[in-house]
Amino acid sequence: MGRDLPARANPWSQSEVMDAVEELHLAIEMPDSRFENFVAAGEAQLIADFACACWFVLGEKVNVPWRQIDLAQHEVHVLVDGREAARGKGANVLGDPRIALTWLANELNAHGSCLRAGEIVMTGTCVIPVPIRSGQSLTMDFGAVGVVRATAT
Repeated sequence: MGRDLPARANPWSQSEVMDAVEELHLAIEMPDSRFENFVAAGEAQLIADFACACWFVLGEKVNVPWRQIDLAQHEVHVLVDGREAARGKGANVLGDPRIALTWLANELNAHGSCLRAGEIVMTGTCVIPVPIRSGQSLTMDFGAVGVVRATAT
């Protein structure tokens, strides 16, 4: 975030929220859970387990004019050890990552809190979680926007 979105009486519009975004970074979200079968754990337990959101790899700043890209329709390819394991697009994040960010800003606003300058916000994943094992490499290919890579340890 490039600037604060302080709590106020009226909700923030999507354009106001996006105007407060300084940079876009690609990332890999690595879910984990203490539940062996996290699907069967149930909503309440998953929320208490931080929604399985444990780790992430923050990529470099995006250096293309990303504000001109239709993020909802932008495709993402997941490669495990160089083989495609999943595909997705930005619309898998509440319909659009910008909608997700605006929702978060307004949810915090409703509780008297806010997004602050300097904070990193993960809007959500564009793809279903892909299982990986120790030693495997994971590549998130965002096409012209960039690539993020990590190796599981």
